Formats: sequence, structure tokens, C-alpha cells
Amino acid sequence: MQLTTLCSAIAALAIAPLTSLASPAETLGNRDFPDPAIILDPRTDEWYAFATSSNGKNVQAAYSPNPHDGPWTYVEHDLLPTPGKWVNPDQPDIWAPDVHYFEASDCFVMYYSGLLADSPYHCIGIATAENITGPYEAFDEPFACPDSEGGAIDASGYLDPIDGSFFVVYKVDGSAKGPGGPCGNGDPPGEPTPIRLQRVDESDGITPIGHYTEILDRDPELDGPLIEAPNLIRTFNGTFVLFYSSHCYNTPEYDIKYATADKIEGPYHRRGELMGSNTNSYGFDGPGGASSVFGGGILVFHANCDAGRCMYVTEFEVEEEGIVTLLD
Repeated sequence: MQLTTLCSAIAALAIAPLTSLASPAETLGNRDFPDPAIILDPRTDEWYAFATSSNGKNVQAAYSPNPHDGPWTYVEHDLLPTPGKWVNPDQPDIWAPDVHYFEASDCFVMYYSGLLADSPYHCIGIATAENITGPYEAFDEPFACPDSEGGAIDASGYLDPIDGSFFVVYKVDGSAKGPGGPCGNGDPPGEPTPIRLQRVDESDGITPIGHYTEILDRDPELDGPLIEAPNLIRTFNGTFVLFYSSHCYNTPEYDIKYATADKIEGPYHRRGELMGSNTNSYGFDGPGGASSVFGGGILVFHANCDAGRCMYVTEFEVEEEGIVTLLD
């Protein structure tokens, strides 16, 4: 599939009413379901979550009538059985899928990361499907592939509720070419791991408009070897909130942080840790990979569990000063 054959338009998703939440809730039990992303299916009004490859699948999914109360039902088939031609066929390593619905063409678009066929680095690809559970058909070429900088991972789409513009945020995976240490980039000086914001044509969701903007990069003193897993929302009072994780995923310091801005291009102001070992971890080990729903309010994330990294869900609010508070 070529890039020019993508769906033709985007429409804002309605937000379903949610019950009041307590502390972070378990969703799929002891099942490895890392890097979750969540959307509301406009056809069924059910919530779908998507996750990194595991349990014999390139892309995992689960659905629920209510993200907190459940029940969550695991989708037994692989949503992306055949990754793009640019992906290593022997070791696809499909990470952090994110799905968006395009109303005019009535189809679904998936952003994901895959291991390059001829390189040790990951890049970001696109796949589309008529149904939310696929199977998704992958494009022949990646969407973002700065392989000279270590590649790119953790793509997340953002639809602006005010003007209908569409953006993709992602991490430049400089830690993949780092000097060593935790996550390969903990030893000084370390490589940059910036989060980039790329506007794309809202009529197709993929064609870049202009040049990307780097909106945040790691601070070694605050973030350790990296920042990653960006997810962007805009609150009803106009504040842009960027969720992200820092430190290494396989260490106790892995966390969920956030930054805010008055404009989507920034500047973004760090607000500190939302969940992690330095604040309130809710008893979780290594929470991270957070993703919110359209418009905010609900947050899914993973944390270490016996099976690997399990998915949990919680609720938050954003105060006028841009402070995010978990409702626990």
C-alpha cells in the first residue's frame, strides 16, 4: 500500500460518559500488554486499547464498555499479521501502536514502530483497516525514519478539537545508539531523545505539512537516559498537556511525567512526575507508557507485573494552572 491511499478525512470523536473512578484499576489481569493506547470506537461506543507485541501477536487489542469498570475482553487475533516491507520479517518488534478513526472514509489508521529490515533501529509505520480490529494493511514505506539519529518510536496521533488539525508526536530513539548504561544511553554524555511534533494533512492523516518541531528533550539530571512515550491532549480550557515517560523501562525509576504549553508548538514547561517512585506510585513498579483519550480525563498505562507489563486505567483532571491531578 502506498502512502497516498490513506483515508481521506478526520472527524472529532464524541466522548462517552464515564463513571467516577477511584485509584488505578486492573484491566486484563496478569497479561503482558505494554505501551497501551486507547480510543472510543464510534460504531459501537466501546473502548479499545492497543498494545506492543506480545502473547504471539504483533499488535494486541482489548475492548470494554467502560474503561474503568470493565470488563475488558482480549482480542484473540493479531491486528497486524503482516508488517510493512520495510520491517524486519524475522524480528518485527512492533511497539506502541496507536489507532485513530477517519469518519469520511469510515476507516481506521494505525501508527506503530517496527524494527528496520536492514538496520538495528526502529522507525514509525502506518497501516489502515476497515474495522477497528483489523486486519490492518501496512504501507510499503515508513512515516518517520531518522535512522541516522537512532530511529523513531512511540508515535501518537493528536486531533485538535478546536480547528480539526492533526499532528503526530513521536520519540527520536537516540538511546538506541547511545554509549551504554541503562537503556543503552545512561553513560555520559548520552544521545538526545527529543520528542518531535509533526503536523500532517488532516484530509489524509499522513502527508507532512512543513517541518517537524522538537518540543521537549531529555534532561539527564531529571530524566536519566531518555524520555519517551509522548501523548498529547488539549483540555477544554485550552491547555496542551504532553504526557511522557523518563528513565529506563526496566528500572524502578521509570515513571509518568507531564509538561504543559499554551501553544501546541510550545514552549512546554515541565510539571514533574505524575506517577512514579518519587511521588505516588499507587504500589506500582515502573509505571509508564501512559496514553489518554480524546479530550482527556482517562489515562491508561502499564506497570510491571508477573506476566511482564500489565495495563491499568485511572482518571485525572487538569486545573486552570495546568496542574494534572489523579483522582484517587
